[in-house]
Amino acid sequence: MTASLALGPTPDVPLSRINPCAQILAAVVVSVVLLATLDVVTPAVVVAAELCLLPAAGLTAPRTLLLRTWPLLVGGGTLAVVNLVLGDAGALGALGIALRVVGLALPGVLLVASTDPVRLADALTVHWRFPPRVAVGSLAALRLVPLLVTEFETVRLARRTRGVEAGRNPVARARLLGGVAFTLLVGAVRRAGRLATAMDARGFDSGVRRTNARGSVLRRRDHLFVAGSVVVAAVAVTASVLAGTWAPLFVGG
Repeated sequence: MTASLALGPTPDVPLSRINPCAQILAAVVVSVVLLATLDVVTPAVVVAAELCLLPAAGLTAPRTLLLRTWPLLVGGGTLAVVNLVLGDAGALGALGIALRVVGLALPGVLLVASTDPVRLADALTVHWRFPPRVAVGSLAALRLVPLLVTEFETVRLARRTRGVEAGRNPVARARLLGGVAFTLLVGAVRRAGRLATAMDARGFDSGVRRTNARGSVLRRRDHLFVAGSVVVAAVAVTASVLAGTWAPLFVGG
């Protein structure tokens, strides 16, 4: 499996049957709870529940899982180390911050891994009345993510072929990575300009009401999925309170 295929949606997995709007709403529910407290128990319960959904999103292969989650692991680990060294929250506080970062980002990983971008655009326009320009722009952005990964590998291999390698020097490695990132940025900006021109040429900003060919339906399982996220949030808060670790971020008075 190539990197681009590994980052695309996995077809016909259980989580793909959940409406994208229901997945987004469930992510909002758990995000509110994660942002409302600073303890370690709440994010631990939420992350545990999210990890249980990995097989339902088709994320069972270790390589695929690593390709999708390594930014979360790096970001969460970095914040944990920084807070452990420079902060005064201690090891548990640093662990709570790392778990909170993972808990906030994992729903997005699950959504991208299990949802066809076309279904996402349809759901946004049908249920939440998103303007077609925004919905189709989001669709195009999700479609281009695997392409960026492929281009990154192409540029990296091309530089290696020319003998441009950093070896074990971390400074040189960072400099080369910055060069590759700048190359990808320039290509992405040019591609975005072409896409915007193509969308304007097709009248996406004309103000004319558009119909939806495929449609999108909210079913009973979608409501149950959102209700499940509410239950997870309630269990996380209850466990935190019973453990005596509940530390609300906003305290009145």
